[in-house]
Amino acid sequence: MADEYSGDIIIQERKRWLFFGIPWTFTKFALTPKRIIIEEGLLHSKENEILLYRIIDMELSRTLLQKIFKLGTLIVKSKDASHPILYIKNIKHSREFRNHLADAVEKERLRMRVRQSEIYDPQSEDTPDEHFNDFNDGY
Repeated sequence: MADEYSGDIIIQERKRWLFFGIPWTFTKFALTPKRIIIEEGLLHSKENEILLYRIIDMELSRTLLQKIFKLGTLIVKSKDASHPILYIKNIKHSREFRNHLADAVEKERLRMRVRQSEIYDPQSEDTPDEHFNDFNDGY
């Protein structure tokens, strides 16, 4: 990871091969108090980030093989332009990473004073107001 983030990292994971959970890939994920940092590549490296307050939802998924090798995949949905859906695949401490991420997202939203309704795009088909109106039709 970049030196500028090294003091702020809450938890760091590395994508692994599914079989045996060997970390022979060149993708790293780091969680800081304000963002998730994704670093990919060896010869041509690319670094991207998602601001935590833009995260909408997260899901932990584990196949049978992932359970055998103690791995998991975290699916993060956000309002980020480059990674609207981020798959953090085959990481060793997937449940711990998810818990740290959930806590950090809540802290960052409180710090930024962001409400959930401010994150949703009003042009989106799935806004909270539409669901609210569906339940209140006829009253």
